[in-house]
Formats: sequence, C-alpha cells, structure tokens
Amino acid sequence: LVLERGIKLVVNAGGLNPHGLSSALRQLGSAMHLEPRVATLTGDDLRQRLESLRSSNADFRHLGSGAPLPETEGFVHTANAYLGAWGIRQALAEGTDIVVCPRVTDASLVVGAAAWWHGWERDDWNALAGAVAAGHVIECGAQVTGGNYSSFREVTDLSRPGFPIAEISQDGSSVITKHPGSAGAVSVGTVTTQLVYEVGGPRYLNPDVTTRLDSIELEQLESDRVRLHGVVGEPPPDTTKVAITCKGRYRNEMIFALVGLEIDAKQALFEAATRAAFENQPVDLEFQRLGAPLSAATIEAARNQNEASQLLRVIASSDDEALVSRAFGAALIELALSSYPGLFALDLPGPASEATGYWPTLVNQSDLEVRLTHPDDRVEVISPPPQMLPASQLDQGVRALSGDTERAVSFPEGNTVRAPLGRVADARSGDKGSDANVGLWTRSDEAYAWLRQELSVERLKELLPEAASLPIERYELPRLRAVNFVIRGLLAGGAVATLRFDRQAKALGEFLRSRSVTVPQALLRDPG
Repeated sequence: LVLERGIKLVVNAGGLNPHGLSSALRQLGSAMHLEPRVATLTGDDLRQRLESLRSSNADFRHLGSGAPLPETEGFVHTANAYLGAWGIRQALAEGTDIVVCPRVTDASLVVGAAAWWHGWERDDWNALAGAVAAGHVIECGAQVTGGNYSSFREVTDLSRPGFPIAEISQDGSSVITKHPGSAGAVSVGTVTTQLVYEVGGPRYLNPDVTTRLDSIELEQLESDRVRLHGVVGEPPPDTTKVAITCKGRYRNEMIFALVGLEIDAKQALFEAATRAAFENQPVDLEFQRLGAPLSAATIEAARNQNEASQLLRVIASSDDEALVSRAFGAALIELALSSYPGLFALDLPGPASEATGYWPTLVNQSDLEVRLTHPDDRVEVISPPPQMLPASQLDQGVRALSGDTERAVSFPEGNTVRAPLGRVADARSGDKGSDANVGLWTRSDEAYAWLRQELSVERLKELLPEAASLPIERYELPRLRAVNFVIRGLLAGGAVATLRFDRQAKALGEFLRSRSVTVPQALLRDPG
C-alpha cells in the first residue's frame, strides 16, 4: 500500500534495534517482490557511551531528585535520548519510502514530515513549533477524537473513535480532523484537553524547537475540523531528555476485601499482624484502602454485598526477591484464617516482579552522535540545531504574550452554590516521569476568570490531599482558558515503579473534577 499509493511512512517502532526492523522490512518487501526504500535513524542509544560521557562531565542527574546516576555495575538496563525531527526530514528528502526511527519525541514524527513537505529551514521556529503542537495533539490517537475526554457525554458516538489527522500548512498552522465517517468527534474541547496533557509550563521543549503553548489559538471551522494557529516558536534547549531504565526493587501485592461494619478496625488488625510477620526482615510494606468511604448509612443503603465492600491493597517491596515472592504470599494466606471476619483475597498469591526503575535525565545535544543510514547504505551525520539556548534561559517563568492581559474579565457575582469542580471545568491528567500533571480548562472567559482565582496551589492541595506535602508548579495558558499544575514526586519512581493504584495519574483529573467547590451559580454547566 505504501509503494502503490506513494505514501511516506515514518515510525518510531525501531525500539532497541532499528536496523533490525529495517532489515525485516526489506526482507518482507523482497518476499512480496517489492523494493521499499528504507532509511534508518540511530544515535539515541547511549548505553555504551555513558562512561565516556561521564568523563566529559556528564553526571546524568535525576531530573526529580537531582542525584547523580549511580555507577554501580549492572544498574543501567537501557539509556535512550529523545532525538529530534531533522533526520526524518533528510531521509524523506532523499526519496525514502519508510523511515525507521528509534527513540524520538512523539512530535518529531510529524515535524520531520512537515519540514520535508514544506521545505522548512532549521530556524523556521514558528512553523516548526506549529508542527510540534499538531504532533502533540495527535500523538495519543483517539485521545483527541473523544477518548479520555471529561465531557465524553457530548460525543454522540464513542463506539470506536476515528484516528486523528493533522493537515499542516506552510506556515505551521494546522487543521485537526479525523477519518470521515468514523466515530468520535474533533472539537475545540477535545483538542484543548489533549494540549494540556502531559505538559509542564508554557514552554514545551523539543530537540528542534521550543513551542510556546501559551500562544496557541483554536478555532472550530466546522464539524470535526479545528484550526490550530498562531503558534510561536523559540530556539530549542541545548539539552535533550534521556530515558534510563535501571535496576529496581522486587515487589509483590495482594488485594483483600473489607466488608460491612468496623472497616477501620479490620484493616488495623490485619495490618498489625502483617507487619509483625515481616518485623525482622528487610521488607517495606504499604497498605492502601481502595473504594468509596463506608458509613453506617451507606452500608444500610447497600443493595448487595459488593456495595458494602472496600478493598485493602497490601504491597511488599524488597531488594531480596525471595522475601516478597513465595514467602510473602504464604505469610498473608496464613493470616487469612486468623484475622478479621469476612476476610477473603481477590486472587491467589503470585511471584514477585522487578519494578524496573526509571531515571529521567538530560544530555547535551552536541554530545549525541545521530546517524541516518540511507537506503543505499550511505551514512549521513545529523548535526544539532544551528541555534540552541541554555536550559536556564528557557525556564518556565515566562512573560505573558501580547494580548493575554486584554482578555482578562471578571466572573459574575451573585448566588453561589456548592458543586463539583467538573460542573465548571474540564480536565485531563497524566504522568511525566515521577511527576503528574493535571490541566483544567473552561468554556468561557467568565468561567476562566473564576478558575484562575479559585485554583491556587494552596487550594489545589486542599482538593488533592495526597499532594499536600509535595512541590507543585502552576502555569496559566490564557488563550486556551487553561491552568496547568505539575505535582512533583506524586508518582515516585515513575509509572513502572510507583506504588500508586493509578500508576500514570490518568484519573487524577477526574478525581479533582469530583471535588466540591463554591462557585457562582451562573457559571455551572448542565451535568448532562
């Protein structure tokens, strides 16, 4: 299909062996009597270069804790830098049919194709930034066509939302749409929600350009067509992110039911007995209660046993696999017959697993050795961008763009009511390594004026008790009527290693929207 229709295919499916995938594609083509032109991008894999880079003053400090990367033998499993788009652009310029990429930023797939198609130069910052924004919008597929959307009841058909399409113009502006006839929807709402997903401050850093999220304008052109324009770009940082996976601790867990009366006392009894069983062993235990709080009233109103139940999650972590494998399950099953009434487990004990560690860090772009292997086996060196700025100059304490202050309006006074925050604002949340982000946005300037005043960092900590002791950063995106929060350390260890039930903070935004606030009645939206 690629060759028949002249389609250019760019994929970041190369994993740890991009040349292997390219070879497999050529073999597949040969078996079909086809000759696809396949190019391969490499240079992200830093496993064999860590020591030499250390000697040149790269200590790979953890972006969260600031600790230097341990030099323990066997600690690092993988180390991959996020590459940019220019290798993709160069491959397509040579007539390549398929470009196989290793670790690149998600947006780079879109930026590289757009830069090739429109003939952009490396310092066409605004155009490149527009493509980054479009790439960020479509990178999670159906999340911009109605999936994971807090106002999902507005979408008529969510049976199988269509995949998104970005139509990118010469100036970097784009129209976000989807396949005709497919389910789902593309609206200012679905696009805004994706724009505030897994981001930090107004400056969205990519290896090729820094995109000012606070410059983005959205316009609904017609059904399922949203124009994204006005994007401002700045030179990229002189560093790029490196994702290191490393040796983690061993972990096991079991879940037990707590039913009916005296739930707190039942948990306390089981927790004390479990801690006593592991008292003299190097095992860390954590107990988490899952489910809505139970009271005498809710238990009496329960229509069946399930509605009078909560879950107790017991997690054990250790550097010794044996202690949290068979021994852990055996200890808890023994306790099951001598603990609180009605105790039962949701599943049988299982083996321990290694919770692979995640170590986000940075490397200088000038230290990368990015290579593009063309279909004829020529190897091209992809140089860093011609202009880069030190990260210190790209901090997120940015000035508001021209025009933002002019949009400031007041919210209506008058009757106020207690209502869920979600009656005023939409939200989407996600993970950024050990951190979580939650972005909220509104439909009107008046509602946004209220949101800006209501949602301070201190107020967020009141609404999200689990974040009360953590550092939180707050950013405003007036053109999107959005406020974004980054909660540092909420997902300690990252999605793979965190002990949180919601490992990627996917539902944090929905929990926040369910919290009760005092709001002007005139701002409330119909709950549907």
